[in-house]
Amino acid sequence: MKKKTDKTEKASRTGPEIDKHSGVETTGHEWDGLKELNNPAPRWWLWIFLLTVIWSIWYWVMYPSWPTLSGHTEGLYGWTQHKQLKEQQAEILQRQQAYLEAFRAMPLDGIAEHEELYRFALAGGASAFKDNCAACHGIDAAGMSHYPNLNDDAWIWGGSLEDIYESIKYGIRSEHNETRYSEMPAFGADGILNRQEILDVTDYVLSLSGLAAENLRGAEIYREQCASCHGMDGRGDRSVGAPDLADAIWLYGSSRDAVYSVIYHSRNGVMPHWDGILSEDRIRQLTLYVHSLGGGE
Repeated sequence: MKKKTDKTEKASRTGPEIDKHSGVETTGHEWDGLKELNNPAPRWWLWIFLLTVIWSIWYWVMYPSWPTLSGHTEGLYGWTQHKQLKEQQAEILQRQQAYLEAFRAMPLDGIAEHEELYRFALAGGASAFKDNCAACHGIDAAGMSHYPNLNDDAWIWGGSLEDIYESIKYGIRSEHNETRYSEMPAFGADGILNRQEILDVTDYVLSLSGLAAENLRGAEIYREQCASCHGMDGRGDRSVGAPDLADAIWLYGSSRDAVYSVIYHSRNGVMPHWDGILSEDRIRQLTLYVHSLGGGE
């Protein structure tokens, strides 16, 4: 211990050690013969550091930054993301207002013929579709099992502007008082037909679109049980939401098991109503957008 103290006192008497190769003062640290040099930080680095300190002080004063028991300091600017969002939304609404008055005063078929208003409606409808409809019908509106494809021309309840508007606003079998409603019987679960009869009518239904040979026993059962809604030729009836059974579009699948299951258990899908959830403007924009996807009539 005495020997180490003597070395420290000797170093203090002789002054700081200067590296003979670089001429820079050392820090006194040495590893395996390598001595650490006491090089100062570059001048430009010090200036940047000072500027960041000054900037941080300015930011603390002008913007929300310090947490408090009741929230945070507001800063002299009083800026928040919520206020910024409101300002941006107000700007968007102000731009929209120029179109909304004309949009509200014009019928749907008139808007479809007005190029500028039509573009305005499609932009709003596309946004509303992604937010509210894409979860079931898909981003591209191509649908999936149990959810209709909105790009084709197979419309269960009709594909005119007015038909689409009613479906969106009031829904299908929804809780709305004016919803569009129909109900397919569960022919097997309710004991209306036995298993063999359901198999026969399943084959006949598949034959309507060329997927099976015609079943004569099934044809008779179809005429008695199904034709009143789907028609003798299987082309369906949009006034009661009865699908076309003679095309190549199948909402629940075209296999024998899938069709058998529909007849046995019934399928009465529900689409929610958007009345009171979306504004009237949004519903009309959605109507025009869905109509424009390729299957509108």
